[in-house]
Amino acid sequence: MFSRASTKAVSAVSRLAAGRTAVAVQARTFIAPTVARRADFVQELYLKELKAYKPTPVKDSDAVGQVATFNLPKTPKSPEEADLASSLKEYENMAVEVEGSEVDASGAQTTAVVEDWLVEEEEDDGAHH
Repeated sequence: MFSRASTKAVSAVSRLAAGRTAVAVQARTFIAPTVARRADFVQELYLKELKAYKPTPVKDSDAVGQVATFNLPKTPKSPEEADLASSLKEYENMAVEVEGSEVDASGAQTTAVVEDWLVEEEEDDGAHH
């Protein structure tokens, strides 16, 4: 519907213009100043450059040299699994330590002198007047 009306208007204007070649036709048109149409030249230029920007495609090989490859660390050796037979034999051959006795260089056990730490000292009555 809109296209029929527009084609009729165009044909009517063209017939009118053909019939009045000698007479100048004055028409009222909207004229905007150039400055108003280009309100922000920098913004238009920026948007134009953004639309024209084509990023480079990312390849799998781009990460080579930038990222270290992940390697699993070695499994630590458990201290419990480290030669149980020899440690058991060493435990069996250890000398038995008894509290209150000491072993001298010859291997004989001597009993240590136990000091009595809870001995009350005698008070001197003459020192106090």
